[in-house]
Amino acid sequence: MGKSNDQSSRHLEVERKFDVVDSTVTPSFDGLSSVVRVERGPAHRLEAVYFDTPDHGLAARRITLRRRTGGADAGWHLKLPAGPDARTEVREPLGEADEVPATLRDVVLAIVRDRPLGPVARISTRRTVDLLFGPDGTPVAEFCDDEVTAAAEPGGHEQAWREWELELAGGADRELLDRLSNRLIDAGATPAASGSKLARVLAESSQAEAVRSPADPVHRAVAEQVEELIEWDRAVRADVFDSVHQMRVTTRKIRSLLQSARDSFGISDDAWILDELRQLAGILGVARDAEVLAERYEQALDELPEELVRGPVRERLVDGAKRRYAAGLRRSLIAMRSQRYFRLLDALEGLVAAEPALQDEQEHGQATIDAAYKRVRKAAKAAAAADTEKDEALHRIRKGAKRLRYTAAATGAAKVSDRAKSVQSLLGDHQDSVVSRTHLSQQAEVAHAAGEDTFTYGVLYQQEEGVAQRAREQLDGALKKLAKAVRKAR
Repeated sequence: MGKSNDQSSRHLEVERKFDVVDSTVTPSFDGLSSVVRVERGPAHRLEAVYFDTPDHGLAARRITLRRRTGGADAGWHLKLPAGPDARTEVREPLGEADEVPATLRDVVLAIVRDRPLGPVARISTRRTVDLLFGPDGTPVAEFCDDEVTAAAEPGGHEQAWREWELELAGGADRELLDRLSNRLIDAGATPAASGSKLARVLAESSQAEAVRSPADPVHRAVAEQVEELIEWDRAVRADVFDSVHQMRVTTRKIRSLLQSARDSFGISDDAWILDELRQLAGILGVARDAEVLAERYEQALDELPEELVRGPVRERLVDGAKRRYAAGLRRSLIAMRSQRYFRLLDALEGLVAAEPALQDEQEHGQATIDAAYKRVRKAAKAAAAADTEKDEALHRIRKGAKRLRYTAAATGAAKVSDRAKSVQSLLGDHQDSVVSRTHLSQQAEVAHAAGEDTFTYGVLYQQEEGVAQRAREQLDGALKKLAKAVRKAR
């Protein structure tokens, strides 16, 4: 688990771009202790066609997809934001066709969905490269002097400019990027106004529109979570550790926020979109639960004295959970490539783009917090009175606390959100213990039927019971702190 099964070539690109005029003189790197030699290569011509959806969904999220010929890295390049000055570049060979490779399309499928990908710009670059070498004789950075001509597709007017790029070699110190950048600025360069060549072309052609943030706080929170969902979607497709869990959490956040402000979004309690989010979370939950159990059992078994680990318990619990994770991930990916999933994403974007139905944001925020807290209080009273199905009653408190947490965070009630999170975390540990104990009992029965020693299952069961007991003991105090925070927020 946690290893990418994507066969495309990936690497992290750390670079900065600078605007310069035609008369700007190439910078000198003399006197830098980290650069002992500069080697200039021959100039070469790069021809690139950039692809996007008709509404420029990739460009709006600072993602570029191109087919480039010329130079040492000709091929298909998909570049994804990866933090300040950094992008993850996914590469595929050119191939014989101009059609976007399916592997690259799949990486951004949550954005593209079933829309066509076509040319949006053509960019030609005459590039001169200086390779900068460190004291140990290995490259530390690459300086590119680019003369660019470009046009948006279809039928955009031709643009021309000069720019510099400074890219660190793999493993180079990021502080070096600052020192080298200062040399470029001293030579007359300025930090680029656009993050990429494509962004500059589309900005000048007025064809790209950034994702806008709604003014209403709950709408804004949902919009942010929808973008988070799309980012976690990419991580799940690359099988990044914990990504299924985080995508599921994000899906449930969106559902909780929509439920807490149904009137504002103009949806009913039984709306299709709420049911779709619930079902998506359920599908992701298969892989998530297996991943959690695998990690949980692996850690517990590693901490047990060797004499207490009897029989093939590790194979049944840890390896078995990893197999269930792999099966759950395959099922999740099937769902994430379906028309049903695409329509859910379309509907979510439509909801956040619409104007909120309520006008008084402050009163609405307090009303949704009060309503969400009422559910928590009601569930807590029911749990205190329950003689049977205690675990399910506690789980209902957790679901209410989760909704309250996300609503309070969206409306700026930070203390309420923090206290609700404490309740949710306690009961999350309790629920994980419930799931784990059920699984341990089932596996112990299978092991017993196979004639295996089941002692270790009992040891782990008792440990899980201890986790649940501690959560129950701390719950009353956490609920009292939550009630106090809600009163102060009024």
